[in-house]
Amino acid sequence: MASTLLASTAIMLCSLVAMLMTQSPSEQSLVTQNMKSFLILSCFLIAFLMNVQSIRFYNHASILINARRSSLLTPEYVAAMINRGSYFWSIGLRAFYFSFPLFLWIFGSVPMFLCCVALVVMLRLLDVSFHGMVAAEEGEEIHEFAENGRGGDASRTCACAV
Repeated sequence: MASTLLASTAIMLCSLVAMLMTQSPSEQSLVTQNMKSFLILSCFLIAFLMNVQSIRFYNHASILINARRSSLLTPEYVAAMINRGSYFWSIGLRAFYFSFPLFLWIFGSVPMFLCCVALVVMLRLLDVSFHGMVAAEEGEEIHEFAENGRGGDASRTCACAV
């Protein structure tokens, strides 16, 4: 549902930006305004395309989950389809995030810079798992857990901890 909502929002915003591009108040700043609008439009188009791909992979995974078992249909393949859907959703969401500084660029370079700084801080907090850093420092416990057979593959367990 999130992918559908984001795709619909992106295409609506594309239409809005395209409409605003055609209504330019002055000829002086026409090139600059059109360039800014085109970059914002590109972000929303990328967000739309990535969210549509996400919907595609999620639907494919849904069909595969309900399909009959065969030697070609493995749980790993279905998990790969779900992961691809999540990956495209993440890229689409980041395209929305990237459009915020571009939108603020219309009002000047200072709001754009401040938004870029805030965006970098926000993405740093969202992308880094501090729990994983603590677990990586306690690497001996991770290896023991994996070697005892309760944690699966030791290399995969260490990769998740880092």
